[in-house]
Amino acid sequence: MSGRAEYKPGGSAFAHEILHRKDFWSAVLYVTLGLGTIIASLGYEFGGPSNMGPGFFPIVLGAMLALIGCIIAVRVFTTADGNPDLRLGFINWKALALVSGSTVLFGLLLPYAGVLIALPVLMLVGAAASRHFRIELRAVVGMLVLSVACTLVFVVGLGVPMPLLGSLFGG
Repeated sequence: MSGRAEYKPGGSAFAHEILHRKDFWSAVLYVTLGLGTIIASLGYEFGGPSNMGPGFFPIVLGAMLALIGCIIAVRVFTTADGNPDLRLGFINWKALALVSGSTVLFGLLLPYAGVLIALPVLMLVGAAASRHFRIELRAVVGMLVLSVACTLVFVVGLGVPMPLLGSLFGG
């Protein structure tokens, strides 16, 4: 036998457990987002495929997201791997709070600071969720380029009504 490691099809039990955990939580996310979209869109007129109302697209999209989540969940719980003791593991609450909080912070900052300030704040707070987060010149330049590109695409190009500078800056 050579000194090289042997390839084992299917990977290790640890990798299999992580795969199940990620699949489970992605199924929960898809179903939650899908059902939330459907519930939020129920107040709009649905229409039909030939005469779509404002609720048609979000309800169909929400139903598709929920269906994808259900398919993933069925796959997670019906995989015959012989290990009934797969634990879902812990939740990284810090990362969950920072990523969710960055989106909420963006919504709160937008009218007062404007998109040119709110977008970099969104990116910085969201990036702080990573354990590898460091502020480097390359990352700051990338963040600024992405902020300008988003502003050009959404505010200038598509005409999305977001203030460039908010009420704090006289915008």
